[in-house]
Amino acid sequence: MREVYFIKQNKEKWLGIEQVIQGKIKKNPDDLSSLYINLVNDLSFAQTYYPKSNTTVYLNHLSSQIFQKIYKTKRVEENRILYFFKTEVPLLMFQYRRYLIYAFLFFVLFTSIGVLSAIYDKDFVNIILGESYVNETIENIKKGNAVGVYQSGSTWGSTIGIIFNNIGVGAKLFIYGVFGGVGTLYALLSNSIMLGAFQYFFYDYGALKESARGIWLHGVFEIFAMVVEAMCGLILGASILFPKTLSRFNSFKNGFKDSFKIFLSTIPFTICAGIIEGYITRHALKIPLFLNLIIILGSFSIIGYYYFIYPAVVNKKTNKHIHDAVL
Repeated sequence: MREVYFIKQNKEKWLGIEQVIQGKIKKNPDDLSSLYINLVNDLSFAQTYYPKSNTTVYLNHLSSQIFQKIYKTKRVEENRILYFFKTEVPLLMFQYRRYLIYAFLFFVLFTSIGVLSAIYDKDFVNIILGESYVNETIENIKKGNAVGVYQSGSTWGSTIGIIFNNIGVGAKLFIYGVFGGVGTLYALLSNSIMLGAFQYFFYDYGALKESARGIWLHGVFEIFAMVVEAMCGLILGASILFPKTLSRFNSFKNGFKDSFKIFLSTIPFTICAGIIEGYITRHALKIPLFLNLIIILGSFSIIGYYYFIYPAVVNKKTNKHIHDAVL
């Protein structure tokens, strides 16, 4: 069967399933199961005859969504928060995984711009970080205390301020996606250039190793969360610019709902980063180096696994359930 005829034959059914997923049409569990099995049959056919087609990608996405809807009532019996972090967010991360790659590539590019700007313009760091901050940090470096700036203020007061500030930065990265993703890229550009200039500043004064021992204690969670939040903004922007088969408004609603869930998943990491920065970073140079490395590498392993590896594990498990359900 030619793909065009296959699409024409089933288009109305697929659009009807979209309506069910969006909640515009109500179906009882038995009807949902029938729709699901029917859809998976279409997916199997498409995978066999049109393996590299957009139709196959579309049907795979549709079957994943209706699967989640069918099993949602069963999962609600579990701890809702646990289900959110254990299953819902990982499936969304897998679905939108290319946006995480885009966000990471933009982050690397913009950070590199910050480094190069600091290398070729000696006044750039003063402009980006502020002259008073730079002068204070230079004095701290001369005293052998590269992380001295983190030792001011009370621990709990600093922690609260840091957490709210970082959540605010993350919210901007996400919400600015409504400007077609351009606002998100601008916010990411500003923060990434600052990071690049910041790191080169310590390198230029021979304190990169000492600063890294402190900065990356909290920086792993903070920076990685920032990249994921930028991913959310890009998803939001893409939902407006590329609605596909949906109306632009319905595409935006779906994009906002999915990206907001992913954004919410970054908040625990942001809070952890704030606690580490407020309570541990100030003592970074007094802590044994192996303990610094354990915290930094441990943080990287946790957040890297959760956003990069675990989504593929959950998706594979979900597809197995789909396969078992069809059989």
